[in-house]
Amino acid sequence: MHKSIRVADAPRSLHVFPVFSAAGKSAPRLPTTLQTHEGARHALRVGAFTGEAGSVHAADDRTLLLGLGARDGFDLQRLRTVAAKLGRALVKMRTTAVRLQPDWTGGVRSIGEFEAGSAIAEGLSIGTWRFDRLDGSASRREPRLATLRMWSDRRDFRDGMNEGLVVAAGVNVARAIAATPPNIAHPQWIAAEAARIGRGALRVRRIDAARARQLGMGGLLSVGQGSTRPPCLVTLEWNPPRRARGARDAHLLLVGKTITYDTGGYSLKVNNGMKGMKYDKCGGAAVLGVMHAVAQLRPAVRVTAILAVAENMVAGDSYRPDDIIRMHNGVTVEVTNTDAEGRLVLADALSWGCKTFDPSAVIDIATLTGGVAVALGHFSAGYFSSDDRLAREVERAADNSAEAVWRLPIWPAHRDYMRSQHADLINSNPARMAHPIQGAAFLSHFVPPQVPWAHLDIAGVAAPDTPSDLTGSGPTGWGVRLLLRLIAART
Repeated sequence: MHKSIRVADAPRSLHVFPVFSAAGKSAPRLPTTLQTHEGARHALRVGAFTGEAGSVHAADDRTLLLGLGARDGFDLQRLRTVAAKLGRALVKMRTTAVRLQPDWTGGVRSIGEFEAGSAIAEGLSIGTWRFDRLDGSASRREPRLATLRMWSDRRDFRDGMNEGLVVAAGVNVARAIAATPPNIAHPQWIAAEAARIGRGALRVRRIDAARARQLGMGGLLSVGQGSTRPPCLVTLEWNPPRRARGARDAHLLLVGKTITYDTGGYSLKVNNGMKGMKYDKCGGAAVLGVMHAVAQLRPAVRVTAILAVAENMVAGDSYRPDDIIRMHNGVTVEVTNTDAEGRLVLADALSWGCKTFDPSAVIDIATLTGGVAVALGHFSAGYFSSDDRLAREVERAADNSAEAVWRLPIWPAHRDYMRSQHADLINSNPARMAHPIQGAAFLSHFVPPQVPWAHLDIAGVAAPDTPSDLTGSGPTGWGVRLLLRLIAART
């Protein structure tokens, strides 16, 4: 892959022309500037290039045709995936400079030059990312190429590309953190990464285990007490020097589940179910990716992030089923399943965050339940919300980012389903009915009713085995683009 991607002009660039496919057996229509290009005309005449989405054809050593597919149904997500395929083709061609020729909007009224440029840059960067920081002396992968420089003569398109690269960098930061193995990515490493990401732009603070004990964070402490690496809470704060007129009182709080490794505790994961549990920090990784982008985009709205960080291990002093613990807000919880640990650390973070920061809205994001993956697969995240207006914001941001969500209910009966005989609540109902809703229903007891709240369960979409044209397989950085678009809509 390329070492980096940036918007810059360069001599001897490869000129990339977008071409839509035609209906039926008709040949695609070439851009006006290529109407007399013999290599391009020949490719269409012999069927070497049909305009299929993501297909590429070198018409000569400086001219590349890129298929956008049919005009019908053309949207920004297709543009992202087409750009991802273009990026991988450029790597194979060992190309280090491209000039993107118009037109990338497809005549779609809702797609402007800025939006198209952003989607192209997102796709190129996300689609060519790889985790190689731990490659060793036996690696067979090709060394990274020099920086890829890309250019457009259209200023709005270039501005969009610049923003798209920032968004994609946030996504890729989340993916790299998610992929980092547990022998490296322990709670203190996460805290150090947060400090590095926020340096110079964000206020970063860490609440260590001793301070968490003073604050009464029984959930966070119980989950992390079996590890030699103590748990912590990390906050990253963006307070803009100038706020948007409509956002002067707005303060968005993001909370990420950051379980650096999940053995299941004494409710031990079996049958190789532990493999891949480094991805149980994907919620927190997404929040860090968002704040990485926020530090550069500097939105005119206040944003605070909380990472609830712990390692769920088995030891002589690990917490057990039947333990009763007291949470930050004084609620007592009977532990029925130590593998339902994410909601315990999130609950303390939500309670403390709402009390400390008094947010106008709070969104948590977590790989919380296997049940949501059973219900929705890798096609969509499940989400829950106590507030219809916030729910509409989440859905608009999901549409704009092409990170699909599906709203599930939390009824009073669901909240009562989490009641305990011996304490206030249980952390998991052994009956297992309404499994993905159980987690959200539990968390709802830790957010004040007057605070608009949404919970994103990303267990099915954070690191699916099924590859996509945009991200391939493995960690996707899901949620970074959605949350950044939600933030942008508030400015």
